[in-house]
Amino acid sequence: MATKPGATGANKTKQAGEYGEASIRVLKGLEPVKQRPGMYTRTDNPLHIVQEVIDNAADEALAGFGKRIAVTLHADGSVTIDDDGRGIPFGLHPEEQVPVIEIVYTRLHAGGKFDKGSGGAYSFSGGLHGVGVSVTNALAKKLEVSVFRDGQFAALTFSGGDVVVPLEVRKLTSSERRHGTRVTVWPDPRYFESAELPRGELVHLLRSKAVLMPGVTVTLTIEKAGKEPEVLTWLYQGGLRDYLQQTLTADAIVPLFEGERFAGSNESENFAEGEGASWCVAFTDDGAAVRESYVNLIPTVAGGTHESGLKDGLFTAVKSFIEMHSLMPKGVKLMPEDVFSRASFVLSAKVLDPQFQGQTKERLNSRDALRLVSAFTKPALELWLNQHVEYGRKLAELVIRQAQARQRAGQKVEKRKGSGVAVLPGKLTDCESRDLNLNELFLVEGDSAGGSAKMGRDKETQAILPLRGKVLNAWEVERDRLFANNEIHDIAVAIGVDPHGPNDSPDLSGLRYGKICILSDADVDGSHIQVLLLTLFFRHFPKLIETGHIYIAKPPLFRIDAPARGKKPAAKIYALDEGELNATLDKLRKEGARDNSWTISRFKGLGEMSAEQLWDTTLNPDTRRLLQTEFDALGFDATVSSLTKLMGKGEAQARRDLMELHGDAIEVDV
Repeated sequence: MATKPGATGANKTKQAGEYGEASIRVLKGLEPVKQRPGMYTRTDNPLHIVQEVIDNAADEALAGFGKRIAVTLHADGSVTIDDDGRGIPFGLHPEEQVPVIEIVYTRLHAGGKFDKGSGGAYSFSGGLHGVGVSVTNALAKKLEVSVFRDGQFAALTFSGGDVVVPLEVRKLTSSERRHGTRVTVWPDPRYFESAELPRGELVHLLRSKAVLMPGVTVTLTIEKAGKEPEVLTWLYQGGLRDYLQQTLTADAIVPLFEGERFAGSNESENFAEGEGASWCVAFTDDGAAVRESYVNLIPTVAGGTHESGLKDGLFTAVKSFIEMHSLMPKGVKLMPEDVFSRASFVLSAKVLDPQFQGQTKERLNSRDALRLVSAFTKPALELWLNQHVEYGRKLAELVIRQAQARQRAGQKVEKRKGSGVAVLPGKLTDCESRDLNLNELFLVEGDSAGGSAKMGRDKETQAILPLRGKVLNAWEVERDRLFANNEIHDIAVAIGVDPHGPNDSPDLSGLRYGKICILSDADVDGSHIQVLLLTLFFRHFPKLIETGHIYIAKPPLFRIDAPARGKKPAAKIYALDEGELNATLDKLRKEGARDNSWTISRFKGLGEMSAEQLWDTTLNPDTRRLLQTEFDALGFDATVSSLTKLMGKGEAQARRDLMELHGDAIEVDV
């Protein structure tokens, strides 16, 4: 192996700009969190790191071991969370030979919630990231933990994630006899834009915990220097119904639809025992919609697949009722949004192994959650509607009005387009809808993948345009020569917008799709096609990027056929890349699956996927991964500079320099 000049030994002095053995730094313990806190938590304020501790207390209550959660905001900026759960174990870990409580607060990917099998400490909890309170500890100037457990008291103190006062254990006196955990944290303001906790968000979080755990008392004490503390207490016995009724801004047109269902040990749908949902739904004619969802008591403010399951269940049940009673006027076609747009709801789902988008857990990504919630809410609403036909007819009237208004709006847009529209390309498989907000165009690599996409798509709202081969590099092509290329001509005609420059004001009224999605294989060739299409849009259709219409679909590279393990049934799991594949296999091992008891398939291309697989992983709006394209954070000019290096004909040296600079960070797919 060749070495750079001067690289004669491991003990050499590192020179400025030199890349060698000494250039590699290994981050240990909680250093990754301190280096890049934004990868693990919100950095606008410390609420999320405090919420991690609150969520742990709520998990104890969810598991049936606690009835009280008390939060105190101290005048010095610290926060105390006190619960009456089982208390964190503080004995030595059998493998690590370190106190368990110290491991929990100082190591990423360690916790009691990975064990989901029979007899696990937590059957249901807020996720499997395993980075919760260790992140809280890393980003705190000081953190004190006190545990009351088995007649003993244990305490230790950290600073910046390191132990500064070792574990101390003593017996409890008779007056101290209790159980639970008390944590006091002083968030380090260096890591946050503001050190202030947003009071409104904290109150909403604690109130919602009380709503979702009837019978559990949640208190917030706000200390003020020289004044009596302010104390807020929440205890809801009526659960979701009471909460939704108090929060609605308009009267419901029919009584609230509420219910709950959880899978038993012999569920035919193959859901794990205990999985399910509680819900309360109100339909209103006006006013702002109230929509709140939770997974294992974690608030999912960005929604996710459980909300999509509720949407699907409500739509299917209402549509079935309307068809059964022949209420649909001629020419009206019902869409899910017609039912969902006037629905307010509180949804609390229990999912055995929730997969969230990002560490802040604001959106649920678990595909099975859609099927779970839909399967449980649909029959319940169908039964309710047919038991209360007069309410069903009122709801049908509201839904049909929404559908008619949507169709009228779509017709107005169509009329403005005029009659001089170019003939659409023959290979375009168009969608039926003319609603710009719903329509999606997928630019698909190859006729084979295009065939699967055509069969797997939602023909109402999704159009498919297959592309043959690699699109022309349009970076240095003059605008008046673009249409000489058949693929670019077909793309421009299909989307309904003419090529333009960054300073032009193009007519976007002819735009036919709200989302234009690049769908290519998950390999290197697919990435090349993505770059060519993004080059075309940036150079000749920049306003489509600026207005948020260009997206990149992210199909998976692997499928894992996982065996049954513990409470989890056999399942097909998709992984985006090798990183997700390894994480999935680690999780399967932790759930009790033996090595090599699973089967791994690698998709060579989209054409290998069946229509059903392509729908489930890449086309279904509720379960797919779709990235919106935006300009470089440094601005338009920075994006131009980057693309010129990558795509310009006279930029070979710049590309060579770029590869030499960043080549070690790239894995080559041969």
